[in-house]
Amino acid sequence: MEHNNTIPKLSNSVLEHLPQADICKAALDLAWRALPEPIFNHVIRTFLLARWLSEKEGSEWCQPNNLRLLYVACICHDLGTSDLYNGSQRFEIEGADAAKAHLLSHGISEELSHQVWIAIALHTSPGIAERIYPLSRLVRYGVMMDFSLATRQAMGAVEYSSEIESHLPRLDIEKVLGDAVVHQSEQLDQCDGSTLPDTTKHPKASWPGILLRAHLDNPSHRGVNPAF
Repeated sequence: MEHNNTIPKLSNSVLEHLPQADICKAALDLAWRALPEPIFNHVIRTFLLARWLSEKEGSEWCQPNNLRLLYVACICHDLGTSDLYNGSQRFEIEGADAAKAHLLSHGISEELSHQVWIAIALHTSPGIAERIYPLSRLVRYGVMMDFSLATRQAMGAVEYSSEIESHLPRLDIEKVLGDAVVHQSEQLDQCDGSTLPDTTKHPKASWPGILLRAHLDNPSHRGVNPAF
C-alpha cells in the first residue's frame, strides 16, 4: 500500500518529540509514501520509545546530531516490507539499503550511515542487535518495547507506551507486519508445509523465513502469524 497524499497531521504530543531537520522530515515522508498506516504508526512509536530509552540512560544518541540518525534508523527500519522497497533481499536488508542511501544523499558520512545500516539490518536478530553497537541496541529495544509487554515492563516503559498508543494506534500491527513480510514471497503458490523455503528474500533461519514457514504450515490461519 502506497500513499500519494501528504503525511497526516500528527498530534503536538508526538510532533514535539520528532526531530525537525530536513533529513528527518524527508525520512518521514519516505515512510508515509511507502508504508500502510499500521506500520507507519509502528515506526514512529519505535522511535519515540528508543528516544525515551536513550534519554533515560543518558545515551550520546539523544544528542541532536546523533538523534537524527536514531530517528532515520527507526523510521526506515520497516521500509523493506513495502512494495516500493521490495527487492531481492530480506526486508531488513532492503530497508537498511534505503536508509543508508537516504543518509548519504543528505551528506551523512559513510561510517555513520553504515551504523544505521547495521541497526536496521540486525533489528530482528536478538542477542546480536543489542550488543554490536549502542545505536543498534536502541533500535532493537524500541522495536521490542512496541511489541513485547514483558520488555516494556522490564524497561519501565508501560505507562509511556500507553500514552504513545493513544496518539498512534496499533491498528493490528502484528498481523499487518507479519502478513507484509510473508506476502513478499514469490513461492506462496509453489510450496507448502512439507517444504522448507530458503531464498535470499526468506532465508530459512531468519525471521522472514520463520514467518513464511509458519504461514505455509497453516495457510488458512486468519489471525496474527503464529511465529510473530
